[in-house]
Amino acid sequence: MPHPVDIHVGKRIRHRRWLVGMTQQQLAESVGIKFQQIQKYETGANRVSASRLWDIAASMDVDVAFFFEGVDAANGQDAAQVPARSGPADLLGDKEALDLVRSYYAIPENQRRRLFDLARVLSDVA
Repeated sequence: MPHPVDIHVGKRIRHRRWLVGMTQQQLAESVGIKFQQIQKYETGANRVSASRLWDIAASMDVDVAFFFEGVDAANGQDAAQVPARSGPADLLGDKEALDLVRSYYAIPENQRRRLFDLARVLSDVA
């Protein structure tokens, strides 16, 4: 059974890969492995070695610490296991949410501000 930290690190790899718009194949090629290995890392089925995590971080232009954000080191619990107020428990692991964020930042700033204000009003009504 995978360790909760391995699962968390895998989710963070997937999250960052989605944010930068990279496929598993592209990430695998950039670190010199097969895409199937990336799949195993992202599910927590295989542990990521320190040197491989270093290479993955470099290829996705992020600090290694990014992959451990949200882990409660005291008991190895994934922070995503804590119930959220609303929405999915693992918002950053939700592909739809990440696609929405990516699309949001592609909108020109003045229009983005108006969309943000509209979303805020709609969420208050719900």
